[in-house]
Amino acid sequence: MAKVAYYPGCALEGSGGPYDKSTRVLVKELGLEMENLEDYNCCGAMEVKNIHPMLQTYMSARNLAIASKLQGCDTVMAPCNGCYRNLKQTEYECATSEETMKTVQELAEKSGDPVYDGDVRSLHALEWFMEEIGPEGIKSRVKKSLNGLKIANYYGCMYTRPRQIFPEKDQGPGSESSYAPHFMDDLLNAAGAVAVDFPLKTACCGGAHTLSDSDTSTQLVLNILQAAEDAGAEVIATECPTCHSGLEMHQVRAEVEFGIKSNVKVIYFTQLLGLAMGLSPRKVGIPDNVSDSMDLLAAKGIV
Repeated sequence: MAKVAYYPGCALEGSGGPYDKSTRVLVKELGLEMENLEDYNCCGAMEVKNIHPMLQTYMSARNLAIASKLQGCDTVMAPCNGCYRNLKQTEYECATSEETMKTVQELAEKSGDPVYDGDVRSLHALEWFMEEIGPEGIKSRVKKSLNGLKIANYYGCMYTRPRQIFPEKDQGPGSESSYAPHFMDDLLNAAGAVAVDFPLKTACCGGAHTLSDSDTSTQLVLNILQAAEDAGAEVIATECPTCHSGLEMHQVRAEVEFGIKSNVKVIYFTQLLGLAMGLSPRKVGIPDNVSDSMDLLAAKGIV
């Protein structure tokens, strides 16, 4: 079993609090082990690369090096799509460019930071659960079936893009697909849910533009909400704090400012798996979501 360092990034300590809470209790319930990544820094998010791409690479490399050199971990697990993408991008750039690796190592030596040398991998929380537990493992641990809950599994755009930084994907049966990701479908189906045919699994939610161009973000979210409802979904399952916040906020904005109401609920996949493991709604942070799903979950006999 991998020795895993947990990297929550900035969002899970803020707007993604329910994701952090549900991830931690789910990991414990599944019998997995992880340790907090100490003294971590921002992964560089989306803004830093606009100042200098190498700065973003170095910031992610520092996190990977702390996990490996100071904590002896061979894996960094990140639940946030943005963090996961930036860590993977750093792995790719350092593995394919001697100049980038040299620059990253020189910056670390000048800063007195641990030096990254490519000996640690990054995993998304979804991939980690799939790798260590899998659908059969979930099925054997279900205490409270999701009872046919119809779910549109929304992966967002950064979980699969750009394709070249995810060499482990698209490797045939058993691997994740960058074209049609299915890990969340597999795990939630094993917990008793029904995945609907959702065509916008990897569409952009406009999260990066939510402050600078709210109307565009609202329209992109409406596309996702309406496609999910058209597919018969009762819930959109999310795996990214930025996507989740964007869906919730712009769902409210669409109704308040434009009079467009949608009834589909937005819930983190870790919250849904936690409920299926028999954890209480409060323990997985359901009441902390903006999207109020309690009536639906009660009507389905899940809570």
